[in-house]
Amino acid sequence: MFKADDYRLRIKGLEDTLGEAKYALDIDNISKQLDGLKEEQQKPEVWQDLERSARIGREISKIESKIASYEKGRKALDDAGEVIDLIEESGEEELVPELDKMLVTAEKDIEEMRIRALLRGKYDSSNALMSLHAGAGGTEACDWCQMLYRMYCRYAEKNGYKVTEIDRLPGDSAGLKSVDFKVEGENAYGYLKAEIGVHRLVRISPFDANKRRQTSFASVEVMPEVEDDGEIEIKDEDIRIDVYRSSGAGGQKVNKTETAIRITHFPTGIVVTCQNERSQLQNKEMAFKYLRSRLLEKQLEQRMQEEAALKGETKKIEWGSQIRSYVFCPYTLVKDHRTGYEVGDVQAVMDGDIQGFIIDYLKKS
Repeated sequence: MFKADDYRLRIKGLEDTLGEAKYALDIDNISKQLDGLKEEQQKPEVWQDLERSARIGREISKIESKIASYEKGRKALDDAGEVIDLIEESGEEELVPELDKMLVTAEKDIEEMRIRALLRGKYDSSNALMSLHAGAGGTEACDWCQMLYRMYCRYAEKNGYKVTEIDRLPGDSAGLKSVDFKVEGENAYGYLKAEIGVHRLVRISPFDANKRRQTSFASVEVMPEVEDDGEIEIKDEDIRIDVYRSSGAGGQKVNKTETAIRITHFPTGIVVTCQNERSQLQNKEMAFKYLRSRLLEKQLEQRMQEEAALKGETKKIEWGSQIRSYVFCPYTLVKDHRTGYEVGDVQAVMDGDIQGFIIDYLKKS
């Protein structure tokens, strides 16, 4: 028997969640901001400044995406309410499965909007620059580093993000010693910042003839991509720029021009490299973006340390401080030490299904 009141109560709960998300995303005010940006975009001086025009275009796209998400959720609930009225008036209960399907879709869309509302940090909407480094474990760790890289690439692909590899250092016999790459898309940094830390893998080693259980470690660094707006100052006397030939396959494919860039920042000791692009100018531009992000990360880290010092004693970074353990043997589960989140299907996680970890982290943070 169709119970309309139960469905209306379910819609009421979704409307409350949607209202909270609307308030958090400030939908009313950003609509006015959108009109102002569109007016500014039409000015001739904006079109003559490509960088400014691109920045305004990105802002417009982000705001339109937020408004569209809200309107989509609002329309879904209105449509569901109309279907409930129709079933009550006509008695056509064969429409109930369609109503259930509409509400499930609406719940999913509104939950995604609520998660987006949590990403209100200064850099959450930025692109993400990620670095993976193999740790203790030799060849095992290099293979684990490559597995993580594949996982994040699949996650980005699944969510419509673009991945651009910046630099890589292959392992001696397998895997990767390190890899730097950029993930482009809305809220890329906001979602991926939960991955910062040491990741631990426990499995039967495919490189061990005796099939012993091995433990490997890899570190994940995530930084927001920042524009050159003067917030991070890089002085010419503080850096050294080296130019060298990009690594290649050799033979006819060997690089004959020096296009790869290495920038050393003397005050901090940070070294960044880029050899992915075809021209020296493009590699240099990307390397400077990466350096600014590394400097920003260091600045934010110092602020956090100062705040932590005021709060009292902090834990040391040492063995056992991993944020997540991927245990393939003896148990088939993945456990996030920070949230206690567990997943039984390890292969699904390795194929890029890390959304659950991120959402759970955001809910508890």
